[in-house]
Amino acid sequence: MFSRRTVALVSVVAAFSAPSAAMAACPDEDVMPAANNLPEVRAALLCLHNELRGQRGLPALKENAKLRRAAAGHSQDMVEEGYFSHEGDGTFVERILDAGYARRNDGWSLGENLAWGTGELATPRRMMEAWMASPGHRKTIVTRAYRDIGFGVRLGVPKDAAVGATVTANFGAKP
Repeated sequence: MFSRRTVALVSVVAAFSAPSAAMAACPDEDVMPAANNLPEVRAALLCLHNELRGQRGLPALKENAKLRRAAAGHSQDMVEEGYFSHEGDGTFVERILDAGYARRNDGWSLGENLAWGTGELATPRRMMEAWMASPGHRKTIVTRAYRDIGFGVRLGVPKDAAVGATVTANFGAKP
C-alpha cells in the first residue's frame, strides 16, 4: 500500500538525431484528478509545459490527438496491469507509431515521460515539479525539437487503481 504522498517517475527519449520556482500559475494546476476533470488536468499539464518552455525561449507544444491516444492507452495499461515502465504494451516508439503519429521510416523525434502520484502529488503542478527535478525528465520537456505532445491521464496508480493518478506524456516532432 502506498502512502498519500507517493510519486514515481520514468523518462526515456528516442530520436534520429532544477525545478523552476518561477512557474506561472496555470488554470487548474492544483486540481486533484477526478473522473469529471481529466480534460482540465491535461490542459493544466500543457500550460505548465509551455510555461517552462517559454521561459527558455523554446517553441510551445501543441496538443496532438494521436500522441494523446498512445499516451492514454499506456496509462490505462499500466494501471490495469499493475506495472510502471515504458514497455509493457510495446515500446513507446511502437505505441506512438501504431497510433499513426508518424511513419516508421520518417525522420521523427519522440520522447516519453511517465509519472504517478497519490494525494497532493497527483496534481499537475506537483507532477511537473517532480519531472523538472529529474534531469532526464527535464531534458525531455525542454528538448527544442519537440513540437507536439499528448497526455494520457488515468485515475489510479499501478499498484492501487483506487488512489492517485498515472500520467504518460508523449512528445513528438515529425517532418
